[in-house]
Amino acid sequence: MISAEHTDPVLAKDSILYLDGVSVSFDGFKALNNLSLTIRPGEMRAIIGPNGAGKTTMMDVITGKTRPDSGHVLYDGAVDLTRRDEADIAAMGIGRKFQKPTVFESHTVYDNLVLSLNQKRTVRTTLFARMDEAAEERIEELLELTRLSVHRDRLARGLSHGQKQWLEIGMLLAQDPRLLLVDEPAAGMTDAETAETAKLLREIAQSHSVVVVEHDMDFVRDLGVRVTVLHEGGVLAEGGLDQVSANERVIEVYLGR
Repeated sequence: MISAEHTDPVLAKDSILYLDGVSVSFDGFKALNNLSLTIRPGEMRAIIGPNGAGKTTMMDVITGKTRPDSGHVLYDGAVDLTRRDEADIAAMGIGRKFQKPTVFESHTVYDNLVLSLNQKRTVRTTLFARMDEAAEERIEELLELTRLSVHRDRLARGLSHGQKQWLEIGMLLAQDPRLLLVDEPAAGMTDAETAETAKLLREIAQSHSVVVVEHDMDFVRDLGVRVTVLHEGGVLAEGGLDQVSANERVIEVYLGR
């Protein structure tokens, strides 16, 4: 890894997530090429770019699934994520939502959230444990936030695709993360679900840092946040959506005319 003196100490200190000069190669293919990115505490950032741009590899590096060949990855201004494993990183407050929702299909919406609140217990002891008042209140808050209060007693398998996405976001929030990495949350949703998901993420961003990888430009516009465009493993452009959409290189390699 590069040494700390190559980082910008001010940017690193003021960030929740700081990537500096990160490179990753797979069998000669450079998935990330000197990638640098800074996310401030409380910021929501949208990451866009063509297939193969490095978006998934970037998420894998942040969560400890992939080790970079070079570069620095700092969490909360100080913690070197390249020296931590996936379990440690999750325990420190970084939650990842994959594109395909993963929920306990045979359990109710309520029980899915209960299980997420109590990861150190077995499924049986968690479901039959007596919930304290604070935990009960937290579950109710999450049900309300994720628009699932009326579905609390439904089995997760009976939810729509969009509702399963919301439930998994709620399950992540139940673990009290500070930073959420959300991969293509709008994929496969109806127009109404997509609009509601943008609203949900804006609400979450009031108290969390959020990184959203997405292809749906209308959805990104609804988020109303700063956008980073990745291409060939590095940052091609950064700014508001209108700004990056007018960038000739972004048009050429991603948006088309």
